[in-house]
Amino acid sequence: MSTQTSQPVKYRFSFGPWNISEGADPFGPETRKPIAFAKKLPLYKKLGFDGVQFHDDDAVPGMDAMTPAQIIAKARAVKRQLDDHGLVAEFVAPRLWFNPHTIDGGYTSNSAADRQYALDRSFRTIDIMRTLGTNLMVIWLAREGTYIREAKNARLAVEHLLEAINKMLAYDRGIRIAIEPKPNEPMDHTYIPTIGHAIGLAYRTNDPSRVGGLIESAHAILAGLDPSDEMAYALSHGKLWSVHLNDQNGLKFDEDKSFGAVDLRRAFNQIRVLEEAGYGRNGEFVGLDVKAMRATRQADGIKHLANSRAFFLALVEKVRTLDRKKEAAFIAARDYEGLERFIVGHLMGTR
Repeated sequence: MSTQTSQPVKYRFSFGPWNISEGADPFGPETRKPIAFAKKLPLYKKLGFDGVQFHDDDAVPGMDAMTPAQIIAKARAVKRQLDDHGLVAEFVAPRLWFNPHTIDGGYTSNSAADRQYALDRSFRTIDIMRTLGTNLMVIWLAREGTYIREAKNARLAVEHLLEAINKMLAYDRGIRIAIEPKPNEPMDHTYIPTIGHAIGLAYRTNDPSRVGGLIESAHAILAGLDPSDEMAYALSHGKLWSVHLNDQNGLKFDEDKSFGAVDLRRAFNQIRVLEEAGYGRNGEFVGLDVKAMRATRQADGIKHLANSRAFFLALVEKVRTLDRKKEAAFIAARDYEGLERFIVGHLMGTR
């Protein structure tokens, strides 16, 4: 029996519109037909999800050509759509990797004009998120790095990031910013590769209480780290504000495989860390950033989301039914071989 006595968390799940995709990759065209945003929304509740993750232009396509008033008007229409389906926006993230101003980075570009574009776009993102009813912004620093180290001054790049975050915090004093670290791809070198870097940057801001992190399983694995350890580190600082759970088959490109599909034990330990810290009790979502395999047929294009949620809930039960007294006895005896068999046996349903 588990030694946990507090009321179990009832998890809420989210995903982004991009997680129902067409299957294109750099080496091949689309394999499935596009589905309009409005037709994706009814699928959320059907799959057991309550939250929608947004990039700014998921909510307001073509926003660079719109006035601030037009952007807010469009965001209001999307908010009505969410309300109609009983959904909420979890967060909004500025998409700073498609516009020509972001070819060499947004916040860390060598060009002052490009850095200003990134900041102005981020202000509009804040307008959108407020209109959608969320105070959480996620910044994935996709191109905030270099292809060769000599191209930028890394120390100044960190200062540029700090300046941008401080200006966003000042623009709206009610928002929170979650930094999503990733060590590489699309850049060769990034300046905030791990959650430790992100939290270090958070403490340097003008209001560290409003800057935290989002951890994606695959990004931690790509850094050669265990996602559960990264989550534990952020939780110890009170700064794990969202997660993107998925799986990764080694140190390759960002695969976004269904959560638990590659390594059940690694997935189990991520859930255990979240469970033991009470993640979700303050309204945090379990985000599933997964994509269907390219060979998946149109009719099966949402199974990866259903599978990931099902795997998560099955592993929650494994965490909650783990015999903690037996585990503690193995630990006290320093019988780690016995502990390993106990854990793997529990996951396999054997003794």
